[in-house]
Amino acid sequence: MLSEFFRSPMAILLLMHGLRGVLAVAVCVSSLAAEAPREEYRARREAARKSLGDAVLVLFGRTAEQMDPLSNGPLQDPDFYYLTGWTQPGAILMLTPHEEMLFLPAHDRVHEVYTGPLWAATDQDVRGVTGFEKVLPAAQFEAQFSKALESYAQVSTGIGAAYAGRLKRLAPLRELKDAAEVLGPLRAIKSKAEIGLIEHSTNVSVEAHRQAWRRIAPGLFEYQVAATMTYAMLDRGCESNAYDPIVGSGPNGIALHYRENSRRMEAGELVLMDVGAQCGAYATDITRTVPVSGKFSPRQRELYDIVLGAQRAVLAAVKPGATLPQLTQIAHEYLDSHGKDSKGGPLGKYLTHRVSHGVGLEVHDYPQARSTDPLQAGMVIAIEPGLYLPEENIGIRIEDTVLVTENGPRVLSGALPKEAAEIEKAMAR
Repeated sequence: MLSEFFRSPMAILLLMHGLRGVLAVAVCVSSLAAEAPREEYRARREAARKSLGDAVLVLFGRTAEQMDPLSNGPLQDPDFYYLTGWTQPGAILMLTPHEEMLFLPAHDRVHEVYTGPLWAATDQDVRGVTGFEKVLPAAQFEAQFSKALESYAQVSTGIGAAYAGRLKRLAPLRELKDAAEVLGPLRAIKSKAEIGLIEHSTNVSVEAHRQAWRRIAPGLFEYQVAATMTYAMLDRGCESNAYDPIVGSGPNGIALHYRENSRRMEAGELVLMDVGAQCGAYATDITRTVPVSGKFSPRQRELYDIVLGAQRAVLAAVKPGATLPQLTQIAHEYLDSHGKDSKGGPLGKYLTHRVSHGVGLEVHDYPQARSTDPLQAGMVIAIEPGLYLPEENIGIRIEDTVLVTENGPRVLSGALPKEAAEIEKAMAR
């Protein structure tokens, strides 16, 4: 294994003497992991440049410190990755309407003893590896940025990013525009390659849920279910969970973002599992709620079927031209007209979140949940109605990742059962 090699004295000697050779190529190609063709990243940059107007776009890749290997979610900044496919730390991207540049840090031989060889602007073949014709040392960024400001009046960047202050120092009289204005519409429409990557993450996650169902039983801890699912995803080559696994049994199913996963599951309860994989940098988002003992109680079944009916009503409205707030309204109206709470009241108030958001490089991707922009074919969204009734210790959510097409929705996670009878059959021992 390469990881074992880099811990060896021979690797340290090679690195200290700058002998990158075949090992450097192997490691860096792996770290780049061009999950989409290099031509696609180039096309994305071209589309972004056409939308810039009179602006310079600057995005900072994450530093080594920010790429915490223990954190979930994308290690690289999603906007930066979307335009470059580059995963190594410390890089900078600059786009103008007529030019694109990638800036890479210089070699740090001591640091590379621990990380393995990294690419620098001075390396042979760096243009072929990065897909950029112009690759410069990071030390030249400020000079190139100042030069670009002589021709363009505005600066577009990630607002709130760690290095926004650096740009403000270099261009104190320029207002920093949010790069989301340019990149949001581009990222919202997924390419064929992106859809394929999301489908792969979804298929892996479906199998992870199935493995969890086969293990769930009274007396098992929530973290054991989460561990089963995480193992299933990593074992199939995914780099991480797309987000911290949510495995909430009984009363914990009511907490929308419960992450402790520490409770022992008991007979007669429901367990809500909101767990999805990140594979090739792309996320998926799937939730199922199943009975710990393998059978729904009559009340659990009643409420579950109502949530499932709400999801079907929402899915029927997913088409180009619909908006995400409209989908949430449909869910509320369905819940209010079906079933009652323990006091005889309507159920709509027990849906305490929006029912849809974009899915892609981030699990909450474009379009954002609050967006009123019409849906378009090629968008990938989550559909996730739920009911959370504290007085009954019941939390139910059913969530699927869905591709918007001209002919309506295509449920990418449809292979995972959600009919109550199908779930009971799948959990039967």
